[in-house]
Amino acid sequence: MKTHKINLPICTQEIAEIKPGDKVLLSGELFTARDAAHKRMIEILDSGAELPFDLSKTAIFYCGPSPKAEGNICGAVGPTTSSRMDAYTPRLLQAGLRVMIGKGDRAEHVMKAITDHRAIYLSAIGGISAVLNSCIVSCETFLWEELGAEAVHKLVVKDFPCYLI
Repeated sequence: MKTHKINLPICTQEIAEIKPGDKVLLSGELFTARDAAHKRMIEILDSGAELPFDLSKTAIFYCGPSPKAEGNICGAVGPTTSSRMDAYTPRLLQAGLRVMIGKGDRAEHVMKAITDHRAIYLSAIGGISAVLNSCIVSCETFLWEELGAEAVHKLVVKDFPCYLI
């Protein structure tokens, strides 16, 4: 197992160097998104409009931060089951998505689409939100605040631990 320190945006060569079992310490700007946010992103793309962030320069973390406690940067963060986003993933890959972070297996056709688009699916460990939170430099609601936990949040992270499974 090798450890890779990666700053977003990630390049194709960096993706090619990461092997199953490798640890990735991810730094940079990423966005949280769950089911409802994915549905809205697809609707925007299908209407011919552009998303308010560049998928090719960031990562999508399948997560919905809990409300933050007084004095904290962010509420608890933990990965959501990634297969819930499988219906949306191929379209987002076509739109430039390079990095996804979640937990659990993906459908075979989604893994093929990830490979075909030279993207990467990283696993974050569930149940360690205190460790994950310690890697968050900033957190702000970015889109669709009315969705609550399903809103898109912009996170800036430093050495956020993930693994290629």
